[in-house]
Amino acid sequence: MAESMKGLHRTHRCTEVSNSNIGQQVTVMGWVQKRRNLGSLIFIDLRDRSGLLQIVFDEPKVGSEGFAKAEALRSEFVIAVTGTVEKRSAAVNENLKTGDIEVIAESIRILSESETPPFPIEENSQTKEDMRLRYRYLDLRRPDIQRNMMMKSKVAMLLRNFMEQEGFLEIETPILTKSTPEGARDYLVPSRVHPGTFYALPQSPQLFKQLLMCSGYDRYFQIARCFRDEDLRADRQPEFTQADMELSFVDVDDVIDVNERLLQYVFKEAIGIEIALPIPRMSWQEAMDRYGSDKPDTRFGMELADVSEVVKGCGFGVFTTALDQGGSVRGINAKGQGAMPRKKIDKLVEFAKGYGAKGLAYLAVNEDGSYKSSFAKFMTEEELKSLVEKMQGEPGDLLLFAADKNKIVWDVLGALRLELARELGLMDKNQYNFLWVTEFPLLEWSEEENRFMAMHHPFTMPMEEDWDKIDSDPGAVRAKAYDIVLNGTELGGGSVRIHQNDIQEKMLEALGFTKERAYEQFGFLLDAFKYGVPPHAGLAYGLDRMVMLMMQCDSIRDVIAFPKVKDASCLMTAAPGAVEEKQLEELALAITKEETAGEE
Repeated sequence: MAESMKGLHRTHRCTEVSNSNIGQQVTVMGWVQKRRNLGSLIFIDLRDRSGLLQIVFDEPKVGSEGFAKAEALRSEFVIAVTGTVEKRSAAVNENLKTGDIEVIAESIRILSESETPPFPIEENSQTKEDMRLRYRYLDLRRPDIQRNMMMKSKVAMLLRNFMEQEGFLEIETPILTKSTPEGARDYLVPSRVHPGTFYALPQSPQLFKQLLMCSGYDRYFQIARCFRDEDLRADRQPEFTQADMELSFVDVDDVIDVNERLLQYVFKEAIGIEIALPIPRMSWQEAMDRYGSDKPDTRFGMELADVSEVVKGCGFGVFTTALDQGGSVRGINAKGQGAMPRKKIDKLVEFAKGYGAKGLAYLAVNEDGSYKSSFAKFMTEEELKSLVEKMQGEPGDLLLFAADKNKIVWDVLGALRLELARELGLMDKNQYNFLWVTEFPLLEWSEEENRFMAMHHPFTMPMEEDWDKIDSDPGAVRAKAYDIVLNGTELGGGSVRIHQNDIQEKMLEALGFTKERAYEQFGFLLDAFKYGVPPHAGLAYGLDRMVMLMMQCDSIRDVIAFPKVKDASCLMTAAPGAVEEKQLEELALAITKEETAGEE
């Protein structure tokens, strides 16, 4: 039967007990990790969020009733123990912070009993994730998950400390807001008071933080909850946390400066990593040309090479057709992989097709300098030699080529480069390579929408020297946008914002908005701009992603207390779920059954 806390007071967490407490009486509380019964002695590993502490039950010290309670203990029982700290009498455990001490129990209370858990509470659990997420409250007891949660709390505190020192004000923005048509899908919330209308959950505090700059708050900061109704990946969730900021009277370099110092401070204080400043910068165009990605992983080479000029007159139709259609031919050099079996190369071809490629051309440079290739018969010896030279190919190398529209070639080779690096073990998890990617295109063409879309959002400032192309060549206009990338993952992104009304209206026009529709969607912002708005810029970090990379986790779910799975459902609470008819009536909503084939 569970006992009460009456009269008890915890003096230490488990690993707060140390050699300095030897000879002292302490009271510790936590969960039973493991019990070992040696007959005359019972050893318990007691666990709380700080770690493990060994408790020794010796009947003469704890009494017969206390010893009987110790005999009844099982995994995950919650107990309170009062006893004296002593040097370990048996072997020291160098893997534990408390490995050279133990507590000799004098009294014990069983605060709560536990059924046998559905899986062991242990680090690096081999239990399937679905099972762990169904019992997430148990999974959260695991020491590695608890370290992640504590790190996230620490990082949030460090961010707040730094921002306060830099003169930022923490201001909350609304969660119930207005739906906007650009970007990812909104989560909608029906209004009971205004039937037939909906709030949206914010994808970011973007418009409100710009309004705060209009309101003269100068430097804003918020650790904000954000929501996006989009397909999930390892580093995405439908609800997530942003470390969000906006600054007035600044340009690109000012934002980059404060954020470089922020990153340097947080990574040093949180995980002891020194970031050398300034962080390297690379234009979007250079990143795409060299890495096939706007978030390149620079921990290894294998950069893309444009061989379009070398192969433009060759007899290989795959290459020449791509060039004739305005595309390009590019390749990567997988050093030392020339002997890769054909079956493995075929797998890479299938992988490439998943990113839009029609195929993948390859050329292996044999150790004797001869070639083994999927296209050698279509090219002369001289053309092949020039191609290998352009690729800096050496005996033993494997050269892989994609030919298509630039976007497809970049996507294919960028993904292939990462896949090969994973297979070859080229990604050092202990290396932290930061990079600013700048000068993004302002707009990108959407085949689906048959119009230009904002690459970031409609409030991003174009680069002044490109603005005159907005009518004649919109795709060539660069933006004052910048992303901070860490090891091939976008850590955060931002931009200088448009603060001139005429440029903002023109930008919305380029995106296909009529003046009436623009005011319908963003009228409150456009009206605010009529009353004196300072130049302003901002940036937002994915806080969950940042901690995921700091803790070298493979999934963002490992740093979120109660995450969703791939279909955006919660296995623990079974959300989303049906609601009562009465609730729907109050909201003036009706559920319509989707017709299936064969129904009349």
